[in-house]
Amino acid sequence: QVQLVESGGGLVQPGGSLRLSCTASGSISSFREMGWFRQASGKQREWVATVIAGGSTNYGNSVKGRFTISRDNAKNTVYLQMNSLKPEDTAVYYCSAGIVLGNYWGQGTQVTVSS
Repeated sequence: QVQLVESGGGLVQPGGSLRLSCTASGSISSFREMGWFRQASGKQREWVATVIAGGSTNYGNSVKGRFTISRDNAKNTVYLQMNSLKPEDTAVYYCSAGIVLGNYWGQGTQVTVSS
């Protein structure tokens, strides 16, 4: 059973940056898609970004131009670089992976953007 473990969350001021990491317990080379979702308190889970095995990426409109997703198959890790953070980015961020997103999920990491 594959396990995904997120790290890198925390408290940051508006305009700041954070880099989230998601490391799999096994090889990610078989995962066609890896990505990030987030869920703010009282809201539905929202898709943030996806990276496909070949390297192409897609982003939600709310993060496009500010967030960058990447994957390192040698380290079994997917990253989410978050820049120009806004208070509305505050949420629990979840990593997901699989043939399509949703096959496997991490436990989540809290990101809080506040002054």
